[in-house]
Amino acid sequence: MSRIGKKPIPLPAGVKIKIDATPGPMHVEGPKGKLTVPVPEGIVIEQNGAVLDVKRESDAYAAVHGLTRALAANAVQGVSAGFTRELDIVGVGFRAETKGKDTVHFTLGYSHNIEFLLPPGVEAKVDKNTHVILTGFDKQLLGQVAANMRSLRKPDPYKNKGVRYTGEVLRKKAGKSGAGGKGK
Repeated sequence: MSRIGKKPIPLPAGVKIKIDATPGPMHVEGPKGKLTVPVPEGIVIEQNGAVLDVKRESDAYAAVHGLTRALAANAVQGVSAGFTRELDIVGVGFRAETKGKDTVHFTLGYSHNIEFLLPPGVEAKVDKNTHVILTGFDKQLLGQVAANMRSLRKPDPYKNKGVRYTGEVLRKKAGKSGAGGKGK
């Protein structure tokens, strides 16, 4: 049996769960927002007091058991505490700044500045012009926004300049060896 699927999900105070008929979506509502989790056929979610239990009808549904439990746990954590993703901008002259509530302007060495629009539910804060902190209650949407920001200027393997996740370990490649050695 799935080890992840067997773990109960604790419900923090202020989180409301509404489970539709199986198979159907589960609605999670909390202080940060509302999320909907799809519940596939063969999976049953039961609320026992302040705990959610995810069970499967048979071993034929083992493949989606742990997945459904993880999605439900992420939704519960997201609407109660939220998620954070951090990015670092490395490079001379590279920086970011927020304009209004839903726009981040990037200067990344191109001939123009890049204006990045944030979707509803994701907020950005810029520290020291080179550290972007993204917060939101939907883990999937937050990760996608962070990946889109990183793709604006991926870290260069030779100089390690660009946008990277905080704590991301990069391997720096060596340049050409013997440059300028022939013909002189």
